[in-house]
Amino acid sequence: MKLLIRPASEVAIKSKPVRRQQMRQLRQNIRKLLTRINPDIVVEGSWDRVDVALPEQQGLLGTVLDTLLRIPGISTIQEIAAFPFVDMDDVGAKAVEAFADRLEGKTFAVRARRHGEHAFRSIDLERSVGAALFAGASPAGVDLKNPEEEVRIEVGDDEFHIALRKHRGLGGYPLGSVETVMTLISGGYDSSVAAYLMMRRGLRNHYLFFNLGGTAHEVGVRQVAHYLWERYGATHSVKFISVPFEGVVAEIMRSVNHRHWGVVLKRQMLKAAAQIAKEYNVAGLVTGDAVAQVSSQTLTNLNVVDRASDEVVLRPLVAMDKESIIDIARDIGTESFARNMPEYCGVISQKPVTRARLYRVEADEAEMDPSVLQQAIETREETALSRLLDSVRTPEEVELVQTPGLDDVIIDVRHPNEGDQSPLMLTNNRVMQIPFYELNEQVANLPDDQQYLLYCDRGTMSRMHAGHLKADGYDNIKVYAPAS
Repeated sequence: MKLLIRPASEVAIKSKPVRRQQMRQLRQNIRKLLTRINPDIVVEGSWDRVDVALPEQQGLLGTVLDTLLRIPGISTIQEIAAFPFVDMDDVGAKAVEAFADRLEGKTFAVRARRHGEHAFRSIDLERSVGAALFAGASPAGVDLKNPEEEVRIEVGDDEFHIALRKHRGLGGYPLGSVETVMTLISGGYDSSVAAYLMMRRGLRNHYLFFNLGGTAHEVGVRQVAHYLWERYGATHSVKFISVPFEGVVAEIMRSVNHRHWGVVLKRQMLKAAAQIAKEYNVAGLVTGDAVAQVSSQTLTNLNVVDRASDEVVLRPLVAMDKESIIDIARDIGTESFARNMPEYCGVISQKPVTRARLYRVEADEAEMDPSVLQQAIETREETALSRLLDSVRTPEEVELVQTPGLDDVIIDVRHPNEGDQSPLMLTNNRVMQIPFYELNEQVANLPDDQQYLLYCDRGTMSRMHAGHLKADGYDNIKVYAPAS
């Protein structure tokens, strides 16, 4: 089996040097991810296409397609069946085998291309294959101008290809072919969608989190950041930076007029982000702001916020409504994270300003102790996204169980996408599926006379949540850690 990958249309209209660079980056990204699946997968290509050759392996195609559909820069993925060329009759027989079911009751047309020297023309091949399909399938007829199905065949010197199913890719630019940005992420709908849109645009993306108070919030944000990176950005190494901001919040509430709390908080975040970004050679900062969604996001207030830094601030959601943002979050798999993400509302005033004046905000900030912000920046924690979940600390040590007892209930805490791809199958134990982001809510409703073993692939997330539940008094929670 072969796959023909076409880049997004924007890549095709670039100048030759830019197009060459972007196609090289796309091939590198595809090769890097696919060789992790199977080192025998071959990735080649030219200025306008990427060719992927798959070895014979049960289930390999589905896994490869799932990976390719999440790589930025791909427009379409065409499944190609390759055969040695014998004669036109054999081509027709293979076409009937591949398309008989799909052509039933539909109009069709055959499109053929040839490379090399042959004793027949392309139109001769089209007529021969068309006759075979008309006799071997049950089509409604031939329609050369507007067919319901197209049968595409490409003949080389000694082999031919039949184009099978076509899949729509993610689009955008190849990740890493543009520049690097840093997204201010809170784990909610807006910032996670903003980060995704930047990656889809080819921008390498670091994640910057301002912890306003609480381990639970940071754990949730780490999980959504890792999910985004693993699904859409795993071709490139990036960082997760956590800045302890409780002290800054306290200083704002002590020194600043309560009507300015929201605006000043965003300005302090932007100041910190700009200073940190310089160490990463970042070309811009990304936020999930949408005009007029909350009081701090009026155009007037956004203008005042932006004056806190010289860095360009990108707002990919600026003209979107909340419903559209949630729809994208649902499509990319972050909606469930955002819906269950803890929120911090300590700096929301009763009458926030909607038309802040820069000189008044700056006067309020002048009353703040600048060392508090600097201390927050200097005590930040930086972690590679690839090791992000491994670095999460749990409040309690929990028991690991390799072989569950007959009465033990296994709780699969993985994201539904992971569970669907590799379901946990046990012969003698009941397996419940409760995603980690719903665990705290649902565990209270479980019978307390039962022992529960949490399970995930790596064991990191299950241990983390088991530790938190044990700290909350759940002594019947352990971790299922089967021997590898």
